Amino acid sequence: MPLPISSESCPELRAPAAGSPCATCDTGRSLQAQDFDCRAFRDALGSFATGVTVVTALAPTGERIGLTVSSFNSVSLDPPLILWSLSRGSPNLETFQNATHFSVNVLAANQQEISDRFAARNGDRFADVPLHDGVHGNPLLDGCCACFECSNEAQYPGGDHIVFIGRVEKFAHTEALSPLVFHNGGYRRLQGV
Repeated sequence: MPLPISSESCPELRAPAAGSPCATCDTGRSLQAQDFDCRAFRDALGSFATGVTVVTALAPTGERIGLTVSSFNSVSLDPPLILWSLSRGSPNLETFQNATHFSVNVLAANQQEISDRFAARNGDRFADVPLHDGVHGNPLLDGCCACFECSNEAQYPGGDHIVFIGRVEKFAHTEALSPLVFHNGGYRRLQGV
């Protein structure tokens, strides 16, 4: 049974005042509350280890787009649904919102360079990256642990992000590969794998 947690029993959960700037982190954003230590919150979120993915789609012009995402998770087995989220400030937001399909590529432990490349703000992210086209033309990165080809099922507001729900139409995975893991602000490797 989960324990009830309140701002009285855990002072770190106090909500800050609306519109105050955050002096403790590097986002440059205004927070919704005054006593909220943004850097500490981000550090606490970083204590949850995640896999690393690259989400790809096609722009209406046919241009390939892709970015590194760690906010990937399963939602449902029946129907087969996954989710991921994207900042409202992303220059790729409108393209992903309008795309009929997208693909999620789960990176393998040896694909850190690909993660860094797709997290960068400039440059040709797809240059010299081994890939092939999926069913709907979305780029699928070669050498990944898994890939999911999805229809863009639904989108929901989530604070400063948009949450995308994808209906998985096709997937593939390779059990022999270890995943790329991100934890406490850095890449990690699983022991004994």
